[in-house]
Amino acid sequence: MIFLEYSIGEFSKLTNLGIHTLRYYEHEHLITPGRNSNNRRCYTDKDLTWIDFIKRLKDTGMPIKEIQHYAELRAKGEPTLSERMEMLISHRKTLNEQINQLQEHMKKLDEKIEFYQRQIESITRE
Repeated sequence: MIFLEYSIGEFSKLTNLGIHTLRYYEHEHLITPGRNSNNRRCYTDKDLTWIDFIKRLKDTGMPIKEIQHYAELRAKGEPTLSERMEMLISHRKTLNEQINQLQEHMKKLDEKIEFYQRQIESITRE
């Protein structure tokens, strides 16, 4: 099996994350890139998948401290599968609550828009 390796610059372009962000993620123990024979960071496709997941967690509002905890558990391997799953189930519950709240807000906005449309229509009919 062939594993592609990417320099930090290449990886930055592939992930649409700045080099400073990648170094910050490394400093915060979210990612742990390998090192090549020149001791330069090298990233793999596995790192790409992991970064995509980190970005997804961030985009869904998971706090960085929770993502760090998840990353720590991930680094410990299979014994933490249940705990990681529970974290994701809890986060999904939070997301569902937010979605429901946003849907309620959308419903109220739609009602107000419909009210204005009726008002405008009644004025133009006069």
